[in-house]
Amino acid sequence: MPAIPAGMRDLARERSVRMFKKILIANRGEIACRVVKTARRMGIKTVAVYSDADKDALHVEMADEAVHIGPPAAAQSYLLIDKIIAACKQTGAEAVHPGYGFLSERAAFPTALAAEGIVFIGPNSHAIEAMGDKIESKKAAAAANVSTVPGNLGVIETVEDAVRVADEIGYPVMIKASAGGGGKGMRIAHSADDVAEGFRASRSEAKSSFGDDRVFIEKFIVNPRHIEIQVLGDKHGNVIYLGERECSIQRRNQKVVEEAPSPLLDEATRKAMGEQSVALAKAVGYDSAGTVEFVAGQDKSFYFLEMNTRLQVEHPVTELVTGVDLVEQMIRVAYGEKLAIRQEDVKLTGWAIESRVYAEDPYRNFLPSIGRLTAYRPPAESSENGITVRNDTGVVEGGEISMFYDPMIAKLVTHGPDRLSAIEAQGAALDAFGIDGIQHNIPFLTALMEHPRWREARLSTGFIAEEFPDGFAPRKAQGEIAETLVAIAAQIDWLTQERRREISNQLRKGAATKERLRTVLLDGEPTRVETSLDGDAVIVRTLDDSAKETAARRVVTGWRPGEPVWAGEIDGRKIWAQVRKRQSVYGYDIAHRGVAVYARVHGERIAELLAMMPERVVPDTSKLLLCPMPGLVVSLAVTEGQEVKAGETLAVVEAMKMENVLRAERDGVIEKINVKAGDSLAVDAVILEFA
Repeated sequence: MPAIPAGMRDLARERSVRMFKKILIANRGEIACRVVKTARRMGIKTVAVYSDADKDALHVEMADEAVHIGPPAAAQSYLLIDKIIAACKQTGAEAVHPGYGFLSERAAFPTALAAEGIVFIGPNSHAIEAMGDKIESKKAAAAANVSTVPGNLGVIETVEDAVRVADEIGYPVMIKASAGGGGKGMRIAHSADDVAEGFRASRSEAKSSFGDDRVFIEKFIVNPRHIEIQVLGDKHGNVIYLGERECSIQRRNQKVVEEAPSPLLDEATRKAMGEQSVALAKAVGYDSAGTVEFVAGQDKSFYFLEMNTRLQVEHPVTELVTGVDLVEQMIRVAYGEKLAIRQEDVKLTGWAIESRVYAEDPYRNFLPSIGRLTAYRPPAESSENGITVRNDTGVVEGGEISMFYDPMIAKLVTHGPDRLSAIEAQGAALDAFGIDGIQHNIPFLTALMEHPRWREARLSTGFIAEEFPDGFAPRKAQGEIAETLVAIAAQIDWLTQERRREISNQLRKGAATKERLRTVLLDGEPTRVETSLDGDAVIVRTLDDSAKETAARRVVTGWRPGEPVWAGEIDGRKIWAQVRKRQSVYGYDIAHRGVAVYARVHGERIAELLAMMPERVVPDTSKLLLCPMPGLVVSLAVTEGQEVKAGETLAVVEAMKMENVLRAERDGVIEKINVKAGDSLAVDAVILEFA
């Protein structure tokens, strides 16, 4: 496993060499690659499975063998148990690790494997059945004296029943898919109308994502925090907990940033939550890695939500603060070994932060983005000076981000001696993460790392909705960050000007040392600078309006045009920024610490002339409903000639397993509908036109 903190135990070398010889990974993407790394370290050969869409994927390349299992749609490949079993028989795999998602929480999967003499690297089917179902798990939790959220644990069949139950519980309520996960099939409702719409949407999403449309309703805790306990059990009745993770930074009920430990908990609360989690796990005979999730109040009260009977996406933060490789433990437990770790052995050291890097556009309400990764340069994994940087990923440069699967590109994890150091390391690592060819959420993640409320740990699951009610927009360049961006832009300008002179044979001896007056425009805001060369450094002096020198910065870098990440030092301080040259126009998009600017550098006369140029007029699209992401039209709620009111549903578009409801922004009349249900649309395709 990469970037392991110093002192992490290598149980693979301490324990017996008797172990599985070959395992199959019934998954794809970063989690498949993650399992391969640990298996390789343990001396176990691996088998990957892949669909047509994944034939060139990283997990296929990393594994020792690979078996094709069908078309891109998961329902025709990764979700077919018989194809996984056939791949095991074909390759001689003795066991299967399910990763997360797909078949990982289907009780029928380990049952079918066992019938063929194949070991499931996960919990037994009874535990999956009891805890994987949200309704049944709440009943089991109540029986084990675990604190639970008030709600209705029965399956709700009709809209009328849903409204009645919600009225009885009291608003707001949460509608949840019984077999759900990953935020799919979940809706918050504040009124009967919300319940009616949310009930239909939750059932539809649950059916398409999990093949199970059962939903239930429970009380939604206002201003809650999402905290989960990592448990680990073996087949000999031993169960321990490995501390907690806080996963309160969520968007649409999907986790975005996770950390361990939680800044909310004290030792007493941690112990109480951990012991309840262990009691619940023992009650169902749990025998693998699993997660017990709680909703917590700001007063440290907590209530059981559900149990995920699998490895969680956010497991790396637990690994970094405990030094325990959870994948290795799952494999050893599946082989029949007893846990070598006792509860008193578990120590939480330092702090870990994980950011989920998604293929989505934060400037367009985080809508999915698909396409080819023309550049993919993650920060180097390392562990030095008390800081660890780890990147769990399943993609490579040149790879394709498909519409068929989850849009996650990578999980970037940093570990430091305390929370602030881990946050600072995360911000620097995000700045050093270069991606091009698609839109991604790194600008949002870097801005989040600088957000005062985040840094002060004043968290809740409503954080993103509360702090970004009108969507995300880049922070304005000002203060020290603006000065840094000016220095980077001026250095890029110096370098590109020198390259042009060399190419055109115009660079005379000594010309490079001549001082130059330039104007740096950040989103049109001018800053006058004087640049010169001093050895391997470019000196950038900022001038005031009277051309008087006011500041100077020493900029050193090895960056070259075309590289997606600018890495260097400014006045001896290490700096990273994402740089993208604008096509067909002069200038660069530069992003640093959540600030994204369009930077141009010109001579003073050109800058004066540009200031007189008319601004480009943005086309009026107010009478068009544009498809906000590549996706499939699930349904149309209107007809031509129909009058609609602001807020009414116009259409539903599905992208990456999530249904997105498109609503009218204002009152109007539908003049023309350009699509029909079932159509596949590109981003900005015109769905309908208003009169």
